[in-house]
Amino acid sequence: MLFATFNAHATHFRAGEITARRISSLTYEIRLSAYFDVSDRGRQAAESANDINFYFGSEGPRKVDRIRATIRNIGNNTTFNEYVTIFTFPAAGTYEISAEMDNRNANTLNLRDGVQTDGINFYVHTTLEINTAIGTNQTPILLNAPIDLAAVGQRYIHNPNAFDADGDSLSFKLFTPQSGDGRGNGLNIPYKDPNMVTPPGRTEAGGSPATFSIDAITGDLVWDAPVTKGQYNVAFVVEEWRDGVRIGQIVRDMQILVEDARNARPTIDPLPVICVEAGTRINQQIKAVDKDGNPLILTSTGGVYQGSLIKPALASFNVPGQNTAGQVTGQFVWQTGCDHIRLEPYDVLFKVEDAPSPGTNPSLFRKLVDMTTLSIKVYGPKPLGLRAVAATDPAGTAYRLNWTSYKCPVPGARIVIYRREGCSDIPVQPCLTGIPAGSGYEEVGRVAVDQTTFLDNDNGEGLRAGISYSYRLVVEFPRPGTNINEPGSLVGGGESIASDEFCLNLPMLAPVITNVTVDSTSETKGVITIKWTKPAASSGLPAQYRLFRAVGQNGTAFTQIATINTNLTPGAADTIFVDRNLNTLANAYNYKLEYYATQGGQLVKMDDIKTASSVRLEQGAAEPNRIRLNWSALVPWENGNQTHRVYREDKRRPGTFNRIADVTVQGPQTFTFTDDGSDKYAADGTVNTTIVSDSTYCYKVETVGSYNNRQIKPALLYNFSQILCVSSSDTTKPCPPVLAIDLLNCDSLQAHPEAFCSPTGLTNHLSWTYPQSVNGKDCDPNVSAYRIYYARYEGETPTLIATVTTPPSPLATTFAHEGLTSFAGCYYVTAVNRFGAESAPSNIVCKDNCPMYVLPNVFTPNADGKNDVFEPYECPAFVQSLEFKAFNRWGAQVFTTKDVNINWNGKTNGGKDLAAGQYYYEVTIFFESSKRESTPTTLKGWVQIIR
Repeated sequence: MLFATFNAHATHFRAGEITARRISSLTYEIRLSAYFDVSDRGRQAAESANDINFYFGSEGPRKVDRIRATIRNIGNNTTFNEYVTIFTFPAAGTYEISAEMDNRNANTLNLRDGVQTDGINFYVHTTLEINTAIGTNQTPILLNAPIDLAAVGQRYIHNPNAFDADGDSLSFKLFTPQSGDGRGNGLNIPYKDPNMVTPPGRTEAGGSPATFSIDAITGDLVWDAPVTKGQYNVAFVVEEWRDGVRIGQIVRDMQILVEDARNARPTIDPLPVICVEAGTRINQQIKAVDKDGNPLILTSTGGVYQGSLIKPALASFNVPGQNTAGQVTGQFVWQTGCDHIRLEPYDVLFKVEDAPSPGTNPSLFRKLVDMTTLSIKVYGPKPLGLRAVAATDPAGTAYRLNWTSYKCPVPGARIVIYRREGCSDIPVQPCLTGIPAGSGYEEVGRVAVDQTTFLDNDNGEGLRAGISYSYRLVVEFPRPGTNINEPGSLVGGGESIASDEFCLNLPMLAPVITNVTVDSTSETKGVITIKWTKPAASSGLPAQYRLFRAVGQNGTAFTQIATINTNLTPGAADTIFVDRNLNTLANAYNYKLEYYATQGGQLVKMDDIKTASSVRLEQGAAEPNRIRLNWSALVPWENGNQTHRVYREDKRRPGTFNRIADVTVQGPQTFTFTDDGSDKYAADGTVNTTIVSDSTYCYKVETVGSYNNRQIKPALLYNFSQILCVSSSDTTKPCPPVLAIDLLNCDSLQAHPEAFCSPTGLTNHLSWTYPQSVNGKDCDPNVSAYRIYYARYEGETPTLIATVTTPPSPLATTFAHEGLTSFAGCYYVTAVNRFGAESAPSNIVCKDNCPMYVLPNVFTPNADGKNDVFEPYECPAFVQSLEFKAFNRWGAQVFTTKDVNINWNGKTNGGKDLAAGQYYYEVTIFFESSKRESTPTTLKGWVQIIR
């Protein structure tokens, strides 16, 4: 939707932007902020621009007068002007509001190569999103006027000091200046970045070329440094984001006046990023200097000074010595409070401007500026007093959490409760709010900010007995100014620092697996060592461990491989087992441990113990003369946020592995390393090699993990993968798999017409096999992924819908296509090898729906609310369309409809009741099919009307 404003007057328009302030749900104040040239060449035109016509779609023109009371001269021959109107949008949606005026200044050097630029009109636009799903929204405002001079050879900086009262995230990017087409649309003007008008130029420090850019995060627009005196126009976009979605943008088009200046620009000392707890009083000194010793004026702008933008207390900025020669100092003070908590920082702009010293010829002096931004993040206080005690609950094991009343009870804020198994420390860093990713905590509940208690019974399932649970609290806050009853009010709001941990620190009544490490790689003689912890129980009573093994990292076909009897004597070697004669070359293995303790004189199985797999190393796709390694393990401890170790066999000493790299990892997707032949770990000697395509290289990986639980020793867990020997090239291509699909048995389903009454959440199950050879040629056995392609209809080009990869290992050869509303569709699968080469498609398999349409043979249209209409049993499933016809005993048509539910009420199409008796019908049905042109199904039968 396009909304435009037009002006019939000729003006000399320097800069401007449009903002929108929300008044009520669909009503907004629309404001055009205009900066006019009031030098001799533009004064008359600027003074005559008394009104503007606003157009809002089909409405308008709406003539809006300039607010004369707010016109003010802001220096550098520029006046600030406002045109304001109130508009109610017809409905929610995305609206583009635009403005255009005649004319720009003459001789703008970077527009149209400086030719007749006074014949180009001025155009800006703003995009506003009104959407109840994202909550209330208004545009940011730009608090710093775009009027500062630039000097040849000196760095120029402008920052719009954008402030968003909703607390949304802002980003910045350059934009091509535009002119309007008279219908509210923008047309790009032939444009060059100002540094490209007389390239290459030099920076203020003497480097080459000169640069022009905008910082996407801070909004600092920097030209380092102008070369040629004159005027230039540039534009940039301020984008507004909420929950990762762009919800609006403002375009500022502005003019830069470059002058020759004998004076040097002043400078402001850099400022730190400030991060404080709500309630902190900020006192920050701002200092600026001028190497020429000229008098200085230090000013500041920001949303923190305006009561219309933030709640009290407001900030203040005091400069006791304005116009001091050579140096000036100001004091910024802000008493932050609970109402200031938000996700995004508050940006406060400080600007210093020089002035001519006494005795200086003013005509030879140019006022120059420097500016910098103080970024202030305000976070919520840490929740205090967290405790947990056992609670009696029908669900079983449960704990009652209590804490002290929260310090910042902002309406709409929520206290979020997090839990993990085992006591754990998390990083304590300034400004680190919430729960860090990868720390093992999960949200288990949330309550209003004024609550001080929560019952954790695992959502009615009961918690595991004997587990040391760790709890933490975090407070989430609504966006400033939002309606707390709207959806998403917490999106973009702030957070508190996480509370101190409260850990139940119970004795570990069951063991946990700590090691599954591959000691030897072989097809028949492979060895894996499994270790576990000793449970916290008194020694002397009989106990027993039973160890089980399954093939594959997520294998579930467990076979018992060991029974270890123990009396839990400290120091006894009863928490280790060496598993031999395995095929560790081809397989990963998954292990399960059961623990039995003596209770009532008998061995009783204790709580379930989480399974742990061996580490599996695979080759990934890489460039020539590189080898990429990927590894994985499905284990109950955390292998992320650690440093894993990569080893390569020394070809000069077969069987000896040299550590070549330490790999810092986060999540499982980062468990990868690309070897270029260099040894990046020197502590055990440097052994470099050259990766060539006709050689084989052998590797193994050692993962480092932790339960992050102070009760489990050792704290760090080391486990080796199998040895993988690979080359950097492959000449054997993968072969196409052989695909099958689970077809429906329509005959058996006819007895259950209700089976697909609400066809949502249907699933097609695919399975395939990978051949060893095709037409006498071997297939590449090292398949690293399968890709599944789907088309709704036969003959359409299938599109990729999923990729099956490891983990787990071995690679799965099944896929469930879930969430369907129809079974109909066609599939094929391809295989991908470790070098990224994809096979030809498999055979194509198609599946169709079962035509489910069953009609009764009697109905009673007597208005008793029972069986009053003739309609199919249960529901019509997978019906695209139909045509139903009813005939009397003499073959005359008495009723017809295309309603898929028929809904015949025993009347003719003209509304006349039909006599009781037998009628015949014919219904032609088109069912949803894998064929775009489905074949019609015709059903014939009879029905008795009883009155």
